[in-house]
Amino acid sequence: MEPLRQTQRPRPWRQCVAGLLFQLLLALCVFSYLRVSRDNPSGSWLSGPNTTVARAAAAPACQTTPGPPARRPLVVLLWTWPFHVPVELRRCSDLRPGTADCQLTANRSMYPWADAVIVHHREVSAQPRTQLPQAPRPPGQRWVWFSLESPSHCRQLRALDGYFNLTMSYRSDSDIFTPYGWLEPWSGGPTAAQLNLSAKTELVAWVVSNWRNASARVQYYHQLRAHLPVHVFGASHQPLPRASMMEVLSRYKFYLAFENSQHPDYITEKLWRNALEAWAVPVVLGPPRSSYERFLPPDAFIHVDDFPSPRALARHLQALARDPARYLGYFRWRETLRPCTRNWALDYCKACWHLQEEHRYQVVPSIASWFT
Repeated sequence: MEPLRQTQRPRPWRQCVAGLLFQLLLALCVFSYLRVSRDNPSGSWLSGPNTTVARAAAAPACQTTPGPPARRPLVVLLWTWPFHVPVELRRCSDLRPGTADCQLTANRSMYPWADAVIVHHREVSAQPRTQLPQAPRPPGQRWVWFSLESPSHCRQLRALDGYFNLTMSYRSDSDIFTPYGWLEPWSGGPTAAQLNLSAKTELVAWVVSNWRNASARVQYYHQLRAHLPVHVFGASHQPLPRASMMEVLSRYKFYLAFENSQHPDYITEKLWRNALEAWAVPVVLGPPRSSYERFLPPDAFIHVDDFPSPRALARHLQALARDPARYLGYFRWRETLRPCTRNWALDYCKACWHLQEEHRYQVVPSIASWFT
């Protein structure tokens, strides 16, 4: 005979414990709901001061953990407008697709939050120590010294010793290189054979606004004009409205791209715009030929240093004007290259891109020792 099995009696205390746990869990849920409702009165789980907590609670259990938040754009403050002329600040990604943008601003109230401050020299050259930012510099903020003028036209450089972290200029050894122009590869562009020589009815042109009789370029001009005609435009000479400037200069075979001073890499719009955009052969006076050849093919220009005298240069220009084949040789490079010219918006974006790529905090001991 099998033993009898005892029937287990229910144990009342287990039921009590289960009931208490259920009530405790329900109370915790209600408390959590009230707390979230208090912290996020809008009722939205995706907005308000506790957005991060709300998103985590609302996310499905299988969702991967999101990556770190996107890095905020660098704030770049333009302390001075060059020559007191404001320009439109463009999105840098529009100029170079695929690059990150900076917050470019000229609002000085942004100084405490600026990652970098760009100071154009001319506007602070009268009293640098009082015209530079006076508030304490925020930790890590970098100051950028900016100039497109030559050392001959930059006053009080030594007053800036120890203030700046980066240099920005036409000098190729600047931290941020902003030349007046450059050449880019080009295919399918106009060739020398397509140049309309019949439209070039004049010989030599020169546009000059800063006329100083003692300057090297004016003295050279006086010797040159004794041997061939030169049409001079600008202050105290023939007027030339900006709107018709390129149309007028395109009638000339040669253009005198004479710089107002002679310094390394100082090659300005006189060559890049006045000569090359008008399809005139540049006759240059400035830094040595070797400096020009860093930016241009050797047969794209004529250097005054290649001739023993202005008279010899005049004879060479006259001979080229009579020989179309030789003259067109100065345009062969345009079959594969095209000239480009700078603008202020591009300069600021070059600073933006450099600041994003270069994170070192350095000091330029002396702007004057480097620049002059």
